[in-house]
Amino acid sequence: MIDITSKNVVYREALAEGFIKLKKETIERILRGKIEKGDILSTTQIAGIMAAKKTWELLPLCHPLPLTSISIDVNIEEEGIRVVSTVKTTAKTGVEMEALTSVSIALLNIWDMVKAYEKDERGQYPSTYIKYIKVLRKKKEEI
Repeated sequence: MIDITSKNVVYREALAEGFIKLKKETIERILRGKIEKGDILSTTQIAGIMAAKKTWELLPLCHPLPLTSISIDVNIEEEGIRVVSTVKTTAKTGVEMEALTSVSIALLNIWDMVKAYEKDERGQYPSTYIKYIKVLRKKKEEI
């Protein structure tokens, strides 16, 4: 673990996003509220928030951080769903890993909730994939 003892506490923010490609039929089911496992948008937001809070438990060399805000935007698009996570803190190190982890788990939650509709006749996922997980922006400001 990196020693951050001598660093100053500053305002930090990270914005990350990712995308899951889904079948048009699955997107239509989501829009009609016909997903057997339940409300995909709310569940995905909660999954992303929980993931950000547990990042330090998942990544062995991450510092536990006092997160002050986590917002997860779930946007249904023509070919799938885009998840955008914004994580904020006042701490000695950044929140990029928390934002990336929250996006990753949110996308995996979507896959889990719609997997029954994404499988082909052999039980495979030929058209479902997750892509473009990346940090869009990070911010660091003295307080």
